[in-house]
Amino acid sequence: MWILAFIFLQSILNVFSEDLHSSLYFVNASLQEVVFASTTGTSVPCPAGGAPPASLRWYLATGEEIYDVPGIRHVHPNGTLQIFNFLPSSFSKLIHDNTYYCTAENPSGKIRSQDVHIKAVSREPYTVRVADQKAMRGGVAVFKCIIPASVEAYVTVVSWEKDTVSLSSGQRYLITSTGVLYILDVLPEDGLNNYRCTTRHRYTGETRQSNSARLIVSDPTNAEPGILDGFDHREVMINHRVELPCKASGYPAPKYRWLKDNSPLEPDSRFRQTITGLLIESVQPSDSGTYVCEVWNSYGNAEVMGRLYVKQPLKAVVSPRKVKGSVGSKVSLSCSVSGSDEYELSWYRNGEIIYPGNSVRFTGLNRENLIMEGMSKSDGGAYQCFARKGKMSAQDFVQVILEDGTPKILSSFSEKVVNPNEPVFLVCNVKGTPPPRCTWSLDDDPVIKDSHHHLGHYETHEGHVVSQLNVTHTQVQDGGVYRCTCSNSAGVVYHQARINVRGRASIRPMKNITAIAGRDAFVHCRVIGYPYYSIKWYKNSALLPFNHRQRAFENNGTLKLSNVQQVDAGEYNCKVMVQPNKMDSQSVHVRVRVPPYIQPFEFQRFTIGQRVFIPCVVMSGDRPLDITWQKDGRPIPASLGVTVDNIDFTSSLRISNLTPDHNGNYTCIARNEAAAVEHQSQLIVRVPPQFVVQPEDQDGIYGKTVTLNCSAEGYPPPTIVWEHSKGAGVPQFQPIPLNSGSRIQLLSNGSLLIKHVLEDDSGFYLCKVSNDVGADVSKSMYLTVKIPAMITSYPNTTLATQGEEKRMSCIAHGEKPIMVRWEKEERIINPETSRYVVTVKEVADEVISTLVIMPTVREDSGFFSCHAINSFGEDRGIIQLTVQEPPDPPEVEIREVKDRTIALRWTMGFDGNSPITGYDIECKNKSASWLSAQVTKDVSPQLNQATIIDLHPSSTYNIRMVAKNIIGNSNPSNELTITTDEAAPDGPPQDVTLEPTSPQSIKVSWKPPQKHLQNGVIRGYQVGYREYSPGGSHQFTILSVDTTGDTTESIVLDNLKKFTQYSVVVQAANRAGTGPSSQQVVTKTLEDVPSRPPENVLAVAKSPEVISLSWMPLPREALNGNLQGYRVIYWANLPDGELGEIRNVTTIQPSLELDGLEKYTNYSIQVLAFTNAGDGVRSEQIYVRTKEDVPGPPAGVKAAASSSSVVFVSWLPPIKLNGIIRKYIVFCSNLHPMVMSEFEASPDAYFYRIPNLARNRQYSIWVVAVTAAGHGNNSEKITVEPLAKAPARILTFNGTVTTPWMKDIVLPCKAVGDPPPTIKWLKGNTNGTPNPVLVDGHRSIHSNGSFIIRTVKAEDSGNYSCVASNNWGSDEITLNLQFFLAHLISKSMGSFPYLHYIAHTSSVPPDQPRLTVTKTTTTSITLSWIPGDNGGSSIRGYILQYSEDNSEQWGSFPISPSERSYRLENLKCGTWYKFTLTAQNAVGPGRISEIIEAKTHGKEPQFAKEHELFTSINSTRARLNLVGWNNGGCPITSFILEYRAVDSATWTTAQRTSLTKSYILYDLQEATWYELQMKVTNSAGSAEKRVTFATLNADGSTIPPLLKTGDPISDNMSGSGGLKMVVTITSVLVVAVLVFIMLMVLKRRRREQRLKRLRGQHCYGINYLFADFTDAKSLAEMLMSKNTRTPDTVNKQQQTLRMHIDIPRAQLLIEERDTMETIDDRSTVLLTDNDFGETNKQKSSTVTHTVHYQSLSQATGPLVDVSDARPGTNPTARRTAKAGPAAARSRYASQWTLNRPHPTSSSHTLTTDWRLPTPRATGSVDKESDSYSVSPSQDTDRARSSMVSTESASSTYEELARAYEHAKMEEQLRHAKFTITECFISDTSSEQMTAGTNDYTDSLTSSTPSESGICRFTASPPKPQDVSRVMNMAVPKAHRPGGELVHLPPYLRMDFLLNRGVPLPARDLLGTPEEPYPEKAASHGAHTHGSALTQGGAAVAARNCLHPPPQGCPGKGGGSG
Repeated sequence: MWILAFIFLQSILNVFSEDLHSSLYFVNASLQEVVFASTTGTSVPCPAGGAPPASLRWYLATGEEIYDVPGIRHVHPNGTLQIFNFLPSSFSKLIHDNTYYCTAENPSGKIRSQDVHIKAVSREPYTVRVADQKAMRGGVAVFKCIIPASVEAYVTVVSWEKDTVSLSSGQRYLITSTGVLYILDVLPEDGLNNYRCTTRHRYTGETRQSNSARLIVSDPTNAEPGILDGFDHREVMINHRVELPCKASGYPAPKYRWLKDNSPLEPDSRFRQTITGLLIESVQPSDSGTYVCEVWNSYGNAEVMGRLYVKQPLKAVVSPRKVKGSVGSKVSLSCSVSGSDEYELSWYRNGEIIYPGNSVRFTGLNRENLIMEGMSKSDGGAYQCFARKGKMSAQDFVQVILEDGTPKILSSFSEKVVNPNEPVFLVCNVKGTPPPRCTWSLDDDPVIKDSHHHLGHYETHEGHVVSQLNVTHTQVQDGGVYRCTCSNSAGVVYHQARINVRGRASIRPMKNITAIAGRDAFVHCRVIGYPYYSIKWYKNSALLPFNHRQRAFENNGTLKLSNVQQVDAGEYNCKVMVQPNKMDSQSVHVRVRVPPYIQPFEFQRFTIGQRVFIPCVVMSGDRPLDITWQKDGRPIPASLGVTVDNIDFTSSLRISNLTPDHNGNYTCIARNEAAAVEHQSQLIVRVPPQFVVQPEDQDGIYGKTVTLNCSAEGYPPPTIVWEHSKGAGVPQFQPIPLNSGSRIQLLSNGSLLIKHVLEDDSGFYLCKVSNDVGADVSKSMYLTVKIPAMITSYPNTTLATQGEEKRMSCIAHGEKPIMVRWEKEERIINPETSRYVVTVKEVADEVISTLVIMPTVREDSGFFSCHAINSFGEDRGIIQLTVQEPPDPPEVEIREVKDRTIALRWTMGFDGNSPITGYDIECKNKSASWLSAQVTKDVSPQLNQATIIDLHPSSTYNIRMVAKNIIGNSNPSNELTITTDEAAPDGPPQDVTLEPTSPQSIKVSWKPPQKHLQNGVIRGYQVGYREYSPGGSHQFTILSVDTTGDTTESIVLDNLKKFTQYSVVVQAANRAGTGPSSQQVVTKTLEDVPSRPPENVLAVAKSPEVISLSWMPLPREALNGNLQGYRVIYWANLPDGELGEIRNVTTIQPSLELDGLEKYTNYSIQVLAFTNAGDGVRSEQIYVRTKEDVPGPPAGVKAAASSSSVVFVSWLPPIKLNGIIRKYIVFCSNLHPMVMSEFEASPDAYFYRIPNLARNRQYSIWVVAVTAAGHGNNSEKITVEPLAKAPARILTFNGTVTTPWMKDIVLPCKAVGDPPPTIKWLKGNTNGTPNPVLVDGHRSIHSNGSFIIRTVKAEDSGNYSCVASNNWGSDEITLNLQFFLAHLISKSMGSFPYLHYIAHTSSVPPDQPRLTVTKTTTTSITLSWIPGDNGGSSIRGYILQYSEDNSEQWGSFPISPSERSYRLENLKCGTWYKFTLTAQNAVGPGRISEIIEAKTHGKEPQFAKEHELFTSINSTRARLNLVGWNNGGCPITSFILEYRAVDSATWTTAQRTSLTKSYILYDLQEATWYELQMKVTNSAGSAEKRVTFATLNADGSTIPPLLKTGDPISDNMSGSGGLKMVVTITSVLVVAVLVFIMLMVLKRRRREQRLKRLRGQHCYGINYLFADFTDAKSLAEMLMSKNTRTPDTVNKQQQTLRMHIDIPRAQLLIEERDTMETIDDRSTVLLTDNDFGETNKQKSSTVTHTVHYQSLSQATGPLVDVSDARPGTNPTARRTAKAGPAAARSRYASQWTLNRPHPTSSSHTLTTDWRLPTPRATGSVDKESDSYSVSPSQDTDRARSSMVSTESASSTYEELARAYEHAKMEEQLRHAKFTITECFISDTSSEQMTAGTNDYTDSLTSSTPSESGICRFTASPPKPQDVSRVMNMAVPKAHRPGGELVHLPPYLRMDFLLNRGVPLPARDLLGTPEEPYPEKAASHGAHTHGSALTQGGAAVAARNCLHPPPQGCPGKGGGSG
């Protein structure tokens, strides 16, 4: 409390006053309550002060000044109130729980402080507790510290503990401002802890710790919200923050909404919803109201409703702040109160309450206005306004200063001279209190307000009054002495000055004056006008002054008569000299009057009953006189019997019998005409003292107040003195000291007040009365002090040991009899019980009561109280008994188990009411006894967990604990049995080796650690790698590898930096962890091509044939290897749009000059860097043109004479332009004489007419082309002679003319001659004889000789001759007309797709490139290609299209024509992609390449079999080990886990976006079998795993195995329910089968209809389809040969014709008709011409042939489905793709069944080429067959088959049939045999194998890589040497990255390819009549090899239409379609 006092003293610096110069002030005016502990006491400084120092006093709220009570209460001289500490028995509500105030008083006034409530808080028993709580996992738990209501206001929560560990607000724990503990995101582990709170008493400092509570955690279950924390009301001060709690449980997590007064909360930044509820910052009064928190989820709702009260501190403000008044003035004060609308308001003056009266009144609803009139001097001081509401109060004060308010003039006007009509403005500035009023006068006459006299006044903010007089249009009469007179209740002041107005001077008339003798008198001579020269006064013609009492003021004409005498009476004359010789005068009469004078008189000392006579004599003064008397300022009442006698100039006062009523002041007043005078004297009547109330004996109760009555009367008022004699003996009276603030006070009536009676106050008291009139009187009395029962001694706290006897005593004191009663926690103890005994004995005046407990038990701990009671009061003493005993054992549990340590955690039970001094931990091997246990003694009691170290891995131990306190040891705790974990390996892996496998991968190999260092089962390894360079990362990148159990382990590190050194370490790991690292091993990745192009490539043309290049060297980090040089790729962009030859040149330097270039040609240039690994990225194309040069000579020149003087010249442009032709110069030279002429022609002119030549003279003529570089070379010289008879000559040159089909064309023929020649046009025919052209509407000859052909057709092509002739000669030229078919598009016919054929006489679109996959990674695929034929025009670029598997969205990239490979980045891992490539030339885009597919590295997830899925299972939980999931090289994107009890239909689902190492299933049912299924997904696919498991019994035992008795759900169904289910399922199956059959029938019908249409189209519509071709043969030629560039097909008859049929993914399926058994493993073989032999015209039955085979033999693993092998991929890489129906992939391939009629001739039988001389698989069956059917099988992916275009020769039935039939139309193909001419195989390791081709393959079948895994089939007429050539073909090999041989499908195996070319005997090749079934000849091969006899790509039905049977088309022998 002294600290509080210090704070109060320091706060004096903060003066609570707006006027720093005030003499009274408050400090800490907000102090309104002081609460303190009874054991400490308190000191409260007076919150008021003053300057000079004020007198400080304390009062009770009743106004009673407090007194000192020794040892209990004391007021210090500095005004500090101290209340001492006390025992609870000494509590007095009057002192210890009361309202006080203090006052400060000094000469300035007196102020009182606000009410201060002082309250003492005694120690009392209480306990706090915490209840157990429930929460769902992931939810919120709320713990509250429950505090009894009796102490709730003083006790606060200071901390929360979790197992003795203090909690603080953090991530999961939150402690609110009210002390509530929130646990967020509850975990199952939270249920293992104990929670308790600690509280502290704010005043006593006592702390209490609650019981330990537990949290019961359950799994989330659907539940409606339940309120965990709420409120019903809150009170908060304004501008503070407040939390309104609202928290609920429930699942799903409930939502919250807040309403205020039934309306949603308005948006306000001060309102914020928090985890705990609603937080309101800076609370405002408008926030008060009813708040509702609505809580809801899908299962219900709840709400919290409470009221918020916003309290404002009362504030009172008195205005005005400064009040200065004068005596008699009026003062008005106003008090403004804020903080509440309801309050009580009181006014105080100098600490005393103000009551309304005659001069005091209140106005306003709450008396907030105080109005006081007629203020007297005593009314000054401090005025306070007090506002009170409940315990709150506020005050403000002002000091009212009443001073002499006599007006004072601050500023005024002075004398001045003005002209007539000039305005005059006069001002008086005066101050006074109250504000004075001012009047104006002129020469003593009031100024009358009129039109030119204006009066005004106003008050300034300082309180000054400004009075104004404004005179307009001043006249002479306005001149004179102006006076401003200001007056108020305090006095009068004036100012005057003369204002002179120019004009004739004169004197105003003067009034007679009466002067009072003895006083001064003034006589004024009022002169107006100006100027004047003098003013003089005369009396009786004598110039004044003529004595010392006279004074004349010449300047203003005033005459002063001092101390006027009678002789001064008479007439006075004032003379004014208005001009030097002219006077003006006025007279005034003065009268003198004498005032009265009273002879002084005094009253003598009188006593009651005497007589009095007092005369009042007026000794001088004019008559008549008037004499009167007053008593106390008023006329004397007649009731007093006072007689007044007036005689002439005297008046006497007579009283015949004096009484006390005659006391007072008597005044005699005399008046005459001159004045009124008075004289006063006091009459005092003395009365001897006598008792009014005499003292009597009385009792007083200890601690209470007693009044000893005694009162007396007399005059003067008597003095009462009390004396005291202690005890009951002979009185020895002593005076009683009565000091201010004393406990004993003398009341105003004479009684003696004793506050807080003490025992020493008993005795005799004497009341003595005296007033010095007569004898003194006195009377004594006796005061008996009665003592209430009080407990004077008892123990506050005491200890006992359990089982022993305990005594507790209380000593009571007071008036007897005293009864003592014992209670335990408000329950009265019955002393007759067996264990409680109460004894009582009296010693002197004390009573001792003893409670004996025997024996003590734990339940005796608590609070006991002894109550002492007598007739005058009661008291109690509280004793806290603590029974101590040995502690309860702790509850021990396992916190963590490791390999060599076990971490324990324990919960302490009851501590025995004695602090735990330590713990002992005992640990032993399971097999040992406790006697040999290792003991860790005296573990700190502050700990609740410990770790036992130095244990052995994988050993079983028993552990228990003992708690200790000073009483003893607890019993042993529960016994734990624990097995330590495995330890991490102590040794590193051995023999770590590194092998670089690619530029971005390294293969790491190692062996496991030594066996004795493994410390368990090695389950995996961690491979760490990092760059081994100074700038590399110091942090290892770690990869985890599961062990395979092999002797040597390995892993390939991917995505490394290229050509970079890496260091690698390997660590072994078991369940316990990771062992030490191996020594670092260093290696470098392989070189790769540079990853960036050279930058800043600059090209400058140096000359017409030289270009200079330069570029920035490639930075080292982009080289990826050792730079071998730079390669410059360049080509010419020719004027006709073609591209020149693509060339490249290499250099080491970053610069190069290209020479030997074409002149004035635009070049495209790219630069790349290359390393040993190959070429890097090319730079962007840059374009630069070589400089111009002189052109070459014109390509041809003609000259001919057209007359005797004119020659015409024509020429062709130069072959080498070398620039832009600016002009042509025609030279004409005559040798005799030597004359040469030049003629210029425009650059676009090719004819020139040379006139004016000489006749019959020879001229030499030549032509030169000119560019900016100069003149070119001369053309050949032509000699010409102008002739009069000029023969016909043609100036047009021979040549070829090309035109688009169906366009108009003009064939020129310009001829000259004299006379003009005649033009004829001829056209050559097939026999070489030209015929004249036919002129019709289609063809015509122009007048200029040109031949015009409109809408050119095919028959218009050929050689046209123009013949010109006249009389003197003829000439002829030949023009070859060629056309090209720009677009020939046929209409769709049936199921034929649209066909686009482009035929160009000179160029066509380019052929399809051969696209192949060369490399794949997890995110990229590299493609390379070989260009096809360019179609006669250079390739301008490529378009690469790609699409994700099963997607119709295609992306595309344009690629430079110089590129031969492309790498696609950022692809999905483990995903199939489709690719096509198209080349473009000048004609347009060519055929689309084969659609190839490739898959990025990676596969779907897999679960390792060697990993155990469950790490632990108990009765309610199961922990899953998810480490066994392998991501397959692609990141996991989804993890779905579902589980259910086997007898439940409801699955519990958990879904995550990533895979954790473990997962725990909570809240499982005890002893229950469960089904568990997991689905793990990445971009490559997904994998599932299903298991069953069982939880344990509660005792940890297992349950019986699950019986496989069918579906448990079905078992639980009722019989009817099961039947319904069976019926439903059966119905669904039947419907599904019917739908399937209908679909199959419908499909078969549609297929048959399609084949019928096909046959009809082939029979009847083929001429329609190819109507624009001369015959079907030309179409076949176009279809067969991609190099057929000329329309002349006659000569091609002698050449080898080839038909190139691409059959991508065409597969034949041989079905066994008997069993309809379909072989899943399919293969593809080739078809020969024999397969399409002519059908037998005779009907024959067909039999079915089937071959069963095993397509692949493998040592281990599943069979490979080769039908799913894709181009560009390794078939074995797809073997996991068909794990189940969901994983089956749709195929591009159409599946075929070959059906052929029974052959009758050997030429039409199947050859042994169908049979493979390879070992036959076991179990294969071969049935003889003479019939095969060919039909397209169902395509499993229609979207894919629809994407196969005509350009790529799709394997649809119609196209294949059409292609074959048209090929058969050619006789030389009638016996053609299909052979393999190329086969290229490639896999993802980018290794390529090529097969040699025969001599007859075109450019497409070169020995270069083609599509991966695709064999290309071509048809060519066989020659004798073809067989041997095929035998010598290179054998294709397939490789995978590891280098091992891949198991290929039969159609790719080498033996198949070799056997296709082996020559066989003629009978095997052709068949014999003796052996009409050639299948038998091949049976050996079929039986020994086991390959499927499938056919690849041809049909019979369409062919039959071209070789029709007698039955018509189609015939029955045409196959089944």
